[in-house]
Amino acid sequence: MHYDVFNGDADGIIALLQLRLAAPKESLLITGVKRDISLLKQVDITKASSVTVLDISLEKNNQALQGLLDSQIDVFYVDHHRTGDIPKSNKLTTLLNTDANTCTSLLVNCFLKGQYSHWAVAAAFGDNMHVSASDLAQKVGLSKHQQNQLNELGTYINYNGYGQELSDLHFHPAALYQALLEYPDPFVLINQEDSIFNQLKTAYLADMAKACAADVLSDSDVVKTIVLEDAPWSRRVSGVFGNELANQAPDKAHIVITLNPIDIHLQSKNEGQKEQSYTLSLRAPLNNKQGAGDICAQFPTGGGRAAAAGVNALPKSRVDEFIKHVESYYRG
Repeated sequence: MHYDVFNGDADGIIALLQLRLAAPKESLLITGVKRDISLLKQVDITKASSVTVLDISLEKNNQALQGLLDSQIDVFYVDHHRTGDIPKSNKLTTLLNTDANTCTSLLVNCFLKGQYSHWAVAAAFGDNMHVSASDLAQKVGLSKHQQNQLNELGTYINYNGYGQELSDLHFHPAALYQALLEYPDPFVLINQEDSIFNQLKTAYLADMAKACAADVLSDSDVVKTIVLEDAPWSRRVSGVFGNELANQAPDKAHIVITLNPIDIHLQSKNEGQKEQSYTLSLRAPLNNKQGAGDICAQFPTGGGRAAAAGVNALPKSRVDEFIKHVESYYRG
């Protein structure tokens, strides 16, 4: 049995979409909310004959990957996040590039020699790589209006992937992928009345309106921090709102913090008490796309890539410390 393992955001979904449009294959799908990246351990080694892995950090899945390779299972791994040590095996084929201006779908687009480049443009926009997306769009002859349409599509697919758990999402990422597989041409989807595109657009605009009214915790010439409440809409919008803030002020870093539900609050030093925690999204300045992954990796449950990263459970008592750390890093 073949397994397709992919991040539940726009980049992961569209990377797989391109591959399966080009080479249809019956497979078991493993995915989750965008922040659920330790996915490879869900592959059943006793049933797997081969595995495709897309847009999840090799560093975070190294042990599970090694287990697959030790069991002589072929793995095709495509990603742009931190790699850590890459196992050496003739069973492993990789397309890995941590450059801040590429994403998994762009790597797949090159691999497929541009077969579904319109979808790759949407993915790059969704991953907030506007320059790379526009460069590819111009290369394949898309008009400004078409670029704006694919920007919307990528943003809405990416928006759907954010949440603490699957119940926060409008569509399960696997179901969204399967629905999109019916559209080799994304413009057919965009122009179809009552399509998933229009459903997500309506939901996105409603959530973003709430986010724009959220509290500002801190704001300097280097970093701005926004606080969102503990609510499904907050968890859905946290990442794309961070992208929007970054686009509005490209010389600043941006932090969006969302209060976590009580059931994932952290055990405090005072026995019997639990400390509030936050999910945190960090966006490096668009004009200085470096450091976000390294900063977040210094905190438990943190990680990501150079331009965009996060922490899944940052103790409330360490929020000020995190902000100061970001401020110090980007002030230089």
